Amino acid sequence: MASPNASATEPIKKDTKASAEESVAVTLRYYNKDSKTHKFKVKISGSTREVEFGSSRTASVTIQGGATECVISCSCGDVKVKGGDHITIKDGCIKVD
Repeated sequence: MASPNASATEPIKKDTKASAEESVAVTLRYYNKDSKTHKFKVKISGSTREVEFGSSRTASVTIQGGATECVISCSCGDVKVKGGDHITIKDGCIKVD
C-alpha cells in the first residue's frame, strides 16, 4: 500500500491561498428609496465596473475587486465607500450612513 504523498496536497494549498487573496471585495448594505433601479459606475483597484442597485429595497451588493474600498460615481458626484458601509440612495444620489 502506498503512503500518502505530501507534495500532492501542495497545489491545493496554493490554489486555496490564491482564491482567498483574489476574493477581496467591497460588500455594502444599501437602502434604495427610489422606485427606479440605478446602475452606477464603480472604480475599484483601477478597474471600472457597473453595479446595479435594485429599486425600492434594502439589500446587499458585493463589488468584486482587489480592494476593500471603492468609489461610486452618481449624479451627485463621486462617493468613496469601504466594505461594511451602509448607504442610502435617494433621487439618484448616494449618501454613506
